[in-house]
Amino acid sequence: MIKQKTILLVEDNEVNMRLVERTIKNPAYTIVSAGNGEEALERAAQYKPDLIILDIQIPKMDGYAVARTLKADPALKHIPIIALTAHAMKGDEEKILAAGCDSYVSKPIEVSKFREKINDLLSDKS
Repeated sequence: MIKQKTILLVEDNEVNMRLVERTIKNPAYTIVSAGNGEEALERAAQYKPDLIILDIQIPKMDGYAVARTLKADPALKHIPIIALTAHAMKGDEEKILAAGCDSYVSKPIEVSKFREKINDLLSDKS
């Protein structure tokens, strides 16, 4: 039997959260959500997810700070992070990766590439 993978989805916009949930819906995944940076850190510590999908522009603590905090925590630093961003400017990818994210996807999401990144990062953890 295949162990279910837990994905932490951090997104403050309810519509975007539902869209991403529908995009990645899979019986092999359990999705836990957080609406801001503080909740993201709490849920990551509580659930120890297999993957974190992190919006960069979230309240209370932006995605860059969340990623840096997670990667500084010995118990959580191994968790891969996919950043979700509306930023697609030159230099944004470098900034996102420098914060500790393993990959990034710009909005609007290209579904097939997004699913492929999720599968790649989760299969690396198997």
